[in-house]
Amino acid sequence: MSRAHSHALKLNRRKFQRARLRHFFLTYGPNLISGGRLSRRHISQPIITRELTIASPAWPKSLDNFRIAHVSDFHVGELMPVPHALAVIRRLHDLAPDFVACTGDVVDLHNDVASEIFRALAEIRAPLGSALVLGNHDELHCADTISRAATDAGILLLRNATARLAHNGHNLIVSGIDFAKRADKCAELVTTSASEQTHILLAHNPRAFPQAAHLGIPLTLSGHTHGGQIALKNRPNTNLAVGYRHRAGLFSQGNSRLYVTVGVGAWFPLRVNCPGEIAMLTMRHHAA
Repeated sequence: MSRAHSHALKLNRRKFQRARLRHFFLTYGPNLISGGRLSRRHISQPIITRELTIASPAWPKSLDNFRIAHVSDFHVGELMPVPHALAVIRRLHDLAPDFVACTGDVVDLHNDVASEIFRALAEIRAPLGSALVLGNHDELHCADTISRAATDAGILLLRNATARLAHNGHNLIVSGIDFAKRADKCAELVTTSASEQTHILLAHNPRAFPQAAHLGIPLTLSGHTHGGQIALKNRPNTNLAVGYRHRAGLFSQGNSRLYVTVGVGAWFPLRVNCPGEIAMLTMRHHAA
């Protein structure tokens, strides 16, 4: 084992332990004190379907009315039991998307539940299938293990890579990057993994958007922020995710668009004015 690989393993173990501590203080401990009421109340909250049309001059006319089901941040575990996650995925069948995009954090801590989720995502009858990028929680246990589970299930896994997909005789070019915390590292990954020809960028962290907009990529899809999980009523971008410029919803920069979903699941058992969501996006071309 190389020194760099050994250092990476030690660093990841420390991240995993910190995540377990956060889980204890923000979820397990409060839930224990409440006699389980916090988790039961959280799990019983509805997950909405948010329909949105996104228009851009940069989106190709040949792909007009292209439908994307965007899901993120399941955090399958204590606050998102497997049956609940599977119920969300079954709803995607009825939405008839052309493409399913999952922007990471499928699991919360342990990846032994991921295979069942990926098989369900792969079975959605979307003409262009389902694609995935990893989030920071997906990497906590073992990024390679969860990557194998996704590809074995038939998911298009984009780890700093680009794929060309055929749709009605035209090409859809999708790029995806691994998680990076800092904006400069996100920009570096976008630069090396995508190009001006990319139509959709999948990036767990919305800090990738400025560089995507610089390249003129029409659509970036992200999650990660959870919309802060607590927001002001009717003002979803005013929330507890104070460290992020793009916290929730739709943003524009030039002809480029970013949609930040608040996610399906949670990492502490409270959502206020910020329900979990499936984002059903219809892409349209319009003249500048």
